[in-house]
Amino acid sequence: MEIKNYSSSTSDFILLGISSNPQLQKPLFAIFLIMYLVTMVGNVLIILAIHSDSRLHIPMYFLLSNLSFTDICFTTDIVPKMLLNFLSETKSISYVGCLIQMYFFIVLGNTNSYLLASMGIDRLVAICNPLNYDVVMNPRRCFLMLLVSCTISHLHSMLRVLLMSRLSFCASHVIKHFFCDTQPVLKLSCSDTSSNQIVLMTESPAVIVTPFLCILFSYLRIIITVLRIPSAAGKWKAFSTCGSHLTVVVLFYGSVIYVYFRPLSMYSVLKDRVATLMYTVVTPMLNPFIYSLRNKDMKMGMRKLRFRILS
Repeated sequence: MEIKNYSSSTSDFILLGISSNPQLQKPLFAIFLIMYLVTMVGNVLIILAIHSDSRLHIPMYFLLSNLSFTDICFTTDIVPKMLLNFLSETKSISYVGCLIQMYFFIVLGNTNSYLLASMGIDRLVAICNPLNYDVVMNPRRCFLMLLVSCTISHLHSMLRVLLMSRLSFCASHVIKHFFCDTQPVLKLSCSDTSSNQIVLMTESPAVIVTPFLCILFSYLRIIITVLRIPSAAGKWKAFSTCGSHLTVVVLFYGSVIYVYFRPLSMYSVLKDRVATLMYTVVTPMLNPFIYSLRNKDMKMGMRKLRFRILS
């Protein structure tokens, strides 16, 4: 299939997707459709279980329910269009559609990272200052953390997309990716991208690094506090409350750091596709399993929800 047949309009971009092999399109469609449905069902169940069980109406699960909602939106921003392209001959996305997808991708990705940082702070307070937990992590403060996360993410995304909208694309319109990510689109521009590059190498890392450093600081304090606990059982109990969150942090930030903390000259199409799939598709799908299988309260909440649905 020739690239020139992909699009009927020069204002459109072409998303090459995960693979250009025609024989793989339907199998890939089936695989990612199943993954998308599992993601949707799993995260909806997490939200319903938390909201239906009064024992889970605490800061930790308030943040988790918002993380699940963000994961649903994050995956929905990318996967439905990817599924459509698996079955489409054109594989095109409009210029405006590309910028909209990019905007919400950046918003939801950054909101995810700030929610993970907020959950790290929650674990820090619960382990290091348990007597004042209810005072420090009160509902007003939790809502404020959520509001700040969303506000910073929207402002950051607005800056990135406004800079992108000023660029011209006068040569190839073929994006070597499965969605409109910043670096693959920048490589197509025939304009001066120095402003975009400065933002990518300064402001963007600051926005991403800040919550990551917050998580590192939280776990450093947690480790110091836990090591002071005299009994091995006490240490294990304290660490076990962090296991789910730490697993998600490693999966999410491991792939994000690999993709974005490199100059554009080191961009690798194949490796970046695999790494990007990890935090855009795989991690949102695994989150409900990680949090429900390793958490006794969530297991109980899921059982109660199942009983209510079946009764």
